[in-house]
Amino acid sequence: MSRKLSARLVPLAAAIVLTAASAPALADVVDPAPIGPGQYFSGLVNGQTARSIIRMACFGPVVPGQTGHPMAGQTVGVRPAPSGSTSGVGYTGSAANAIGVAFRNASTATPPIVLRYYGTATEIPTSLNLPCYGSGVLEFLPTPTSPTARPATVSVNFVGQP
Repeated sequence: MSRKLSARLVPLAAAIVLTAASAPALADVVDPAPIGPGQYFSGLVNGQTARSIIRMACFGPVVPGQTGHPMAGQTVGVRPAPSGSTSGVGYTGSAANAIGVAFRNASTATPPIVLRYYGTATEIPTSLNLPCYGSGVLEFLPTPTSPTARPATVSVNFVGQP
């Protein structure tokens, strides 16, 4: 192969490799899209669909049963899921046009966060009272519900800061 042809092919080959390497990352990007009936979905806590960590503003030694507030900058959201997905995946049923996020571990009654779009993150309120440490589950509830609706769940670990 001539040097001129070789010099032209190297940048082209590099561009092809870079494009192919970035394609899977682009596949996970979801433009904001409205939530509607008949859709499978996954809940997200800090970008994770399972075993997510919620950092708690609990400093120093923590005693059993102690509660505190989530640190700022943490989020919940939803994304579409394939119909053949595994456990933890929800279904909007015949009526839902939103998803409510319920914090079952909250020590005080709090209204759920309401999500109306896939691909958008909403900040977890720092006013919530949650366990300083331990595990829990966040439920992503189709709203309004119907007999065919099914919630999604995300397992979380509450972690106090040192």
